Amino acid sequence: QVQLVESGGGWVPLGGSVRLSCGVSGRTLSISRSAMGWFRRAPGKEREFVAVLSASGHSTSYADSMKGRFTISRDNAENTVYLDIITVKPEDTAVYYCNYWDRPDTIVARTSPPVGSWGQGTQVAVSA
Repeated sequence: QVQLVESGGGWVPLGGSVRLSCGVSGRTLSISRSAMGWFRRAPGKEREFVAVLSASGHSTSYADSMKGRFTISRDNAENTVYLDIITVKPEDTAVYYCNYWDRPDTIVARTSPPVGSWGQGTQVAVSA
């Protein structure tokens, strides 16, 4: 069983930046061979894909609307995945979640949902 714990959210000033973290525990050996991703759910909307990172950390893919301001990264030694957001906008207000796939490549994110159980997420609220 894999546990995912998101953290780092809070109030972020408009135009500011924030780093979100996803701690992974449990079957960490398999996670080091898994693509990892971030999703978000804005108020009143469905959860949407944000970004995916390959197991090696060498390949990334972002939702079209997220390109340029979002950066996903990972530290396999620390079993942690990060999401950096810069130039925060009001539409970034959402609960952010991480998850993983049972394949190491980023292509899987285009065709299959993640396989992990959803954690509690971390709330990002943009303040004017």
